[in-house]
Amino acid sequence: MRLTIVGGGGFRVPLVYGALLGDRAEGRVSEVVLHDTDPDRLAAVTRVLAEQAAGVPDAPAVTATADLDTALRDARFVFSAIRVGGLEGRAQDERIAFAEGVLGQETVGAGGIAYGLRTVPVAVDLARRVARLAPDAWVINFTNPAGLVTEAMSRHLGDRVIGICDSPVGLGRRLARALGADPGRAAIDYAGLNHLGWVSAVRVDGRDELPRLLADPGLLGTVEEGRLFGADWLRALGAVPNEYLHYYYFHREAVRAGRRPGPTRGAFLQTQQDRFYEEARRPGTAALAAWERTRAEREATYMAENRETAGAGEREAEDLSGGYEKVALALMRAIARDERATLILNVRNRGTLAALDADAVVEVPCLVGANGARPLAAGPLPAHATALVCAVKAVEREVLAAASTGSRATAVKAFALHPLVDSVDVARRLVDGYTAVHPGLAYLR
Repeated sequence: MRLTIVGGGGFRVPLVYGALLGDRAEGRVSEVVLHDTDPDRLAAVTRVLAEQAAGVPDAPAVTATADLDTALRDARFVFSAIRVGGLEGRAQDERIAFAEGVLGQETVGAGGIAYGLRTVPVAVDLARRVARLAPDAWVINFTNPAGLVTEAMSRHLGDRVIGICDSPVGLGRRLARALGADPGRAAIDYAGLNHLGWVSAVRVDGRDELPRLLADPGLLGTVEEGRLFGADWLRALGAVPNEYLHYYYFHREAVRAGRRPGPTRGAFLQTQQDRFYEEARRPGTAALAAWERTRAEREATYMAENRETAGAGEREAEDLSGGYEKVALALMRAIARDERATLILNVRNRGTLAALDADAVVEVPCLVGANGARPLAAGPLPAHATALVCAVKAVEREVLAAASTGSRATAVKAFALHPLVDSVDVARRLVDGYTAVHPGLAYLR
């Protein structure tokens, strides 16, 4: 079985390959094809994967190519992990937004819109190629903004594209541990959009234990989200939000932290990964060890500014080991072997959230099997959550419209309608700033 990874020179590809190495069951992935437009990054990651596979019997064969059509042919699964504009583009997104006093995060607010505008046309081209060259393939999308990009691709692939994210999995795992339950036995009621969802129940042996957690400030303090949002706020919500909602609920603090002197998150990662790729290409270098050191630093500093602002402390050791590769592998297993699984995924709504239309991509628990992912019934979101979900989905739809029409005015509308951009004039300046530095936005006119 062939897995093609588009964005195969990406830093997190070894996480996926490492998960595949541990899969010894019948019908597993036997071949991995890496595609990337950057030959140096592709060569570095290929070296890391070769070191991972050393001594592992029947390790999936790895090939690399710069030809996308060649990579897609005969693929059973296509993993989309592209980053249009690279980390330099992310750093520019952050700087331009922060200069206007608004959030520059890569998936939230102005930064997320800019990233989406330059990513959607590339993702749509990929979807069309898959439909033509590998019509029976399943596309697993981790390209950010994951919900927006999955919706763009679903217009060409239907339900054969599924978006994944490790944030809900990590959140559920933390809540279960705090309650003294085995994460494997706990089920969470979760609904929303990618990076915009809430846990409304934690079911252990059929019993909802979330009220017990919310009523105990000491217990909440053992959970990163309890420290990040504060016990009082979580009790007021009656739910536990995805960590990315910190950017909404503490927007001013997040912007203030992001505008401090020093590199933005994107600039930090750019410097860090440039160092890794240069080191990994050097003859005689232990590429895998270099990658592991870099990854440990990356994970430890994830959302560091938010945790510092909230006084949430360091990340828990259990959350430093990644997670999205496990979701990807579980999803592939469920489809390829018809091993029924319940996973939180980004799929078309089909009536799951009543406030959104059927084709809107949402992030909800799904039952997965050979026929793909089917969203499970979800309880209604509270009014405040529904309002935010609808507002952000409306912005995503404007991004998709701007990307398909090339309308600069529609791009301005997307920025101006976002809850974290509070001025049409700011929206116009953001579009001017982003189009001036991003070649990938030259289509806006």
